[in-house]
Amino acid sequence: MHSSQALTDIADLLAEETREPSRSFAAAFSESIGSFRISKADDPTDADMPDAFEAERASEMLVATLFDVMRDTRLNAIAPRIAWGIVHAFHKVAGQLDDEADRAARTVKDLIRSADRSEVGAVELEEAQTLCQSLDEARDAVACMRDRAAQVFHVETGRPWSSPRASLVSSKRTASVIAATDFLAARRQSRIEARAPQGPIVVVSGGQQWSDTALLWSAFDAIRARIPAMILATTAQERGVDAITAAWAASRGVKLIAFTLDRKLGKRAGFVRNETLLALDPVEAVVCEGTGIQSHLARLVRAKGVPAHFFRIADQRVDAPCR
Repeated sequence: MHSSQALTDIADLLAEETREPSRSFAAAFSESIGSFRISKADDPTDADMPDAFEAERASEMLVATLFDVMRDTRLNAIAPRIAWGIVHAFHKVAGQLDDEADRAARTVKDLIRSADRSEVGAVELEEAQTLCQSLDEARDAVACMRDRAAQVFHVETGRPWSSPRASLVSSKRTASVIAATDFLAARRQSRIEARAPQGPIVVVSGGQQWSDTALLWSAFDAIRARIPAMILATTAQERGVDAITAAWAASRGVKLIAFTLDRKLGKRAGFVRNETLLALDPVEAVVCEGTGIQSHLARLVRAKGVPAHFFRIADQRVDAPCR
């Protein structure tokens, strides 16, 4: 991204809230319980959460300052790699807290089932519930910081931050990029909405050589105008159509499910993924010319009667920036 444009966008981002934290940070950094502990070994504390405004600014500046220091220097090219790692650190800790909260929740359920109505049992249950609630509170705060840092990464690099594995399922996230394996498992297990979003699915697929951002963003805006609750399902490629789609989703706050290939299926992997996408009963599809995988998906879409938009490589125009 051009440095002057990046600085302008960063300034716009930082100016969104100049005196008060955003609603997401205000919610994530509020105390939901009186006594807090995230480990059985820790003593409970009634200390306050970090100041929401300061936490928001710190999340932004961790990434923005790195780019500012390296801009127009010989290390400029590696700034995105380091910034990616900063966001990933937040993501990793949020995931760890999420796993610990799940284990704590299972403990609470076990204690409820085995409750003997004794005073010792009641204290043990109360402590287990406090641990679970504390971990949930901490996870939400860290995930919110991750999402803000990821937002700055997107502004600076022009592409949305994404994790190599697992899901980003913070309720504060601008665009929920959800790993397909988690999505399907969540549907089967009827898990919470953040992990199994319910809504009309729009399937998107295309080649990695695609570069016309303006054409696709215009098409997605038109679809969203008709289907405000749309959820995008893509083929999880890092370049071309899928990358453009992810950037649009991040910009518009639209949930996106990234379906990666099951490498164990070998040459059949892409075709099986197409069948999985159609099994979601999409209400619409956007298919851009690419390889035989896209041709196969186009045939499936037509056969199922899904309303679709087909774009050829020849349809591309001179690219224009989209915000």
